[in-house]
Amino acid sequence: MMQVLLASSAGFCYGVRRAVEQAAQAAEAGQVYLLGHITHNDHVIRWLEDKGAVTVSTPEQVPPGATVLIRAHGEPDETYRLLEARGCQVLDATCPDVAKIHDIVRQAQERGRILIVVGEKDHPEVVGIVGSARSALAVRDWQELEELFRSRPELTQAPLSFVCQTTAIRDGWEKTVENAKKVCTSAEFFDTICGATSKRQWEAAELAKRCDAMIVIGDPKSSNTRRLAQLCQASCPLVVQTERGEELSRQDFQHVQTLGITAGASTPEWIIKEVYNKMSDEIMEIEQSFAQMLEESFKTLNNGDKVTGTVVAVTPTEVQVELGIKYPGYIPLSELSDDPNAKVEDLVKVGDEIQAQVMMVSDRDCMVKLSKKRLDAAKNWEIVEAAVESKEVMEGYITEENKGGLVASVKGIRVFIPASQSGKPRGADLSDMVKTQVQLRITEVNRSRRRVVGSIRAVQAEARAAAAAKVWAEIEQGKRYTGTVKSLTSYGAFVDIGGVDGMVHISELSWSRIKNPAEVVSVGDQVEVYVISFDPEKKKISLGMKDHSQDPWSVFLSKYTVGDVATVRVVKLMTFGAFAEIVPGVDGLIHISQIADHRIDKPEDVLTEGESVEAKIIAIDEENQKVSLSIRALIEGGPYLEDEPAEMDDEPVEMDNEPAQADQPPLQQEQPAQEAVETSQEDSSDQE
Repeated sequence: MMQVLLASSAGFCYGVRRAVEQAAQAAEAGQVYLLGHITHNDHVIRWLEDKGAVTVSTPEQVPPGATVLIRAHGEPDETYRLLEARGCQVLDATCPDVAKIHDIVRQAQERGRILIVVGEKDHPEVVGIVGSARSALAVRDWQELEELFRSRPELTQAPLSFVCQTTAIRDGWEKTVENAKKVCTSAEFFDTICGATSKRQWEAAELAKRCDAMIVIGDPKSSNTRRLAQLCQASCPLVVQTERGEELSRQDFQHVQTLGITAGASTPEWIIKEVYNKMSDEIMEIEQSFAQMLEESFKTLNNGDKVTGTVVAVTPTEVQVELGIKYPGYIPLSELSDDPNAKVEDLVKVGDEIQAQVMMVSDRDCMVKLSKKRLDAAKNWEIVEAAVESKEVMEGYITEENKGGLVASVKGIRVFIPASQSGKPRGADLSDMVKTQVQLRITEVNRSRRRVVGSIRAVQAEARAAAAAKVWAEIEQGKRYTGTVKSLTSYGAFVDIGGVDGMVHISELSWSRIKNPAEVVSVGDQVEVYVISFDPEKKKISLGMKDHSQDPWSVFLSKYTVGDVATVRVVKLMTFGAFAEIVPGVDGLIHISQIADHRIDKPEDVLTEGESVEAKIIAIDEENQKVSLSIRALIEGGPYLEDEPAEMDDEPVEMDNEPAQADQPPLQQEQPAQEAVETSQEDSSDQE
């Protein structure tokens, strides 16, 4: 048994459908003149003539003052002027796609450009396009264009604008563009092939590859039908072109296992059904007359209607949809997705089936405005409502900041996020979150009031808890982390190491003596830390930042010996002298007797903390890691060392490299620091 397959895009295109409908309505209202054959189908023309329509070939054949209809192919500007001069009422049924080409041509002409129309020179559509410009040339394909450039080489240097016939074969147009770009220095190209035509041709070519034979239904005078036949012949061994089913016989296809059927844009549905029924064992019922079916195909749409169509073209700003009615549909990018950063080509592809809601039917613009976003809204409300119970994490886009917090768009639905649930500290600036993508949880939905509340903080808290559990499960002494400084205190810095805060005591921030952690780090800094110790029960972690691989004493010995002069920084004043930093982590003692070349009562009479001075290294105790320094030894004419007065004998004179920080870990230091760790940990967890 032979299998019969029918192309889904076979039959009237919206341009022809719309023109036939306008002609039928005008004929019923009174006599109307059709300027040229409205479609390449005698059956449709006879049906219109039965209604009172009269077909003429030229404007001069239209009686003065009569009603005349311009067919879908369009007409040259001169035709409109002639009809106006005769006082005729003009019904313009030019296909919207053809009308766009006329606009392109006129605008290019105003810019002083020369028009090149790729198509059949004698086709009514091409004649009309050429007639819309003073300087326009028509070529069938690249071969004719190449010959034109040979005869007129100056054209390759001229400003050219290329358009193509709406029913052109895409491969031919693309070849012409590719070659023209190689030789033209100032050319622009407009792909004006009708989206419905491209889809019809693509479907026919794909169907032909699967079939042993193809039937192409349509008038042989129709360029659209001829192109379908050419495409099918490229991949199918047997292609038959016919106008009516009565011309066919199943005997001609008795050895065919798979038969494909397609039809040109001028072929009404009843002829397609007639052919299908004759060739297939599965009858496609015809319960209505031809007139009834044709009139039914002119059905219109109302705002709010749900429609299903096929994507026939995609541009950066909209999606064009074939709806199977007199007008094409289009979905603006703003009505396709609620993501302002979305690219239309990433959302849909030509050939996709798409559902949308009718927003507006424009008879003036011959278009139906659609919205996919609005149709999805009802479904999305159900999803958002369910998310309250399921606690599903939703994706949202922050659209604005208001007095109480933020507003996010979640699946096209407005969601309010209180400032306290923004995930930022109280009083923080929220403006930097606008136009960002966030994860949130829906906490409240009141559909009747169209109120939805969400929380970013809830998602962050869960993520932080999960991260903290992972840290505690894997933590070990000496493990290194990249963390973020969360807060500073007088005794150290708290660092987030991935869901858990650890404390870096001031003594572990730097080898140098510092009085405030802010001298080394700031809130928000990314820092490298390592674990000194931790207590899982008390949830305390002691961290370090000093690089213990670089021993300060070794660094000192590699740079200095006794007798060297160093620039040192006074870090601490004592009654018996001053400690000065020689290199980070190594301090030397300048005894009070070595500060000046005369007796002083106290070190601060000469020195101040933070001051940098020149000092000579006069002794190094490697065993105890102590260094003695002398400023006095560098004073010109001053004695190097002399006996101290008796009253100083009781003063401490040891040359102690007293560190600004102990070697013990912070958890074993003085109690105030320990209490601070616990307090800050609690504060940190409540920061939100």
